[in-house]
Amino acid sequence: MDLKTLKTLHAIVRHGSFHQAAEELSYAQSTVTMQIQRLEADLGVRLFERGKKVGLTEAGRLFHEQSLDIVRRMERLQSDLAELQSGEAGKVRLGVTEPTASFGLPRLLTAFMGLQPKVEVSLEIASTPLLVNSLRQGELDFALCSAPESGEELYFHPLFQERFVLLLPENHPLTGFERIELADLEGHRLLITAATCPYRKKLERILQDRGPLSIETMEIGSMMALRHYAASGFGIALVPLAALQPLPEGTQIRELRDVSVDMLMGLVSRTGPLSPAAHKLYENLRQALERI
Repeated sequence: MDLKTLKTLHAIVRHGSFHQAAEELSYAQSTVTMQIQRLEADLGVRLFERGKKVGLTEAGRLFHEQSLDIVRRMERLQSDLAELQSGEAGKVRLGVTEPTASFGLPRLLTAFMGLQPKVEVSLEIASTPLLVNSLRQGELDFALCSAPESGEELYFHPLFQERFVLLLPENHPLTGFERIELADLEGHRLLITAATCPYRKKLERILQDRGPLSIETMEIGSMMALRHYAASGFGIALVPLAALQPLPEGTQIRELRDVSVDMLMGLVSRTGPLSPAAHKLYENLRQALERI
């Protein structure tokens, strides 16, 4: 028993004729007859009363009624499988870091999901190291974050530089400086992120390369929380410019002129192929972010 045979049976019932069913389905009449004979042999019952007008037997009526739902469900399944294969439907697990998760990605995902409403996207928002680990464990399809450390068996497609600026309370002494350099931070408290954060690692390398500087630090575990602690007067912070839309009340921003902690951001994936739906989202984000 197969789907084609069931559709043939339904066509015969609609027309009351083997000949007209064959014409509708573009089959030879002998093909239609053979399909029904094989089906009757498989079931061990007679489905049609042959005569001037073809009619269903009692067993045929029961089989016809029950098989209608089978055909509808099989057609739906075929359609669903085709959509999965084409990427029109499916589930995508995307990892993303802040501030992109809160300030850049929502607009892009809204546009994508408007075009692909049957694709379900779930987000994991975390630091780059945690996202890289999730990728390696197969828990994510791909991630939008900074570059993984060398040695990871992952592919990184660079897209844009995450620009960092100094965020200062408006009454901070450095707000009087038109030009702020790294050495000017000496004697002031600098708010920093967790030790595993790639931004902090880059900042620490810069500070080490510049030699001994007396800069007090205070660890704030969340990149997104830095803006609030700077606004509350705890110290100054190097914060992604994208996270300062709008600028927190009571703060000012300045450029750090002589060094850059800007982070290269991109798409990270395993080296194997993505699912069709994940590939569609990957390409959509890649094209959108390359235009930034």
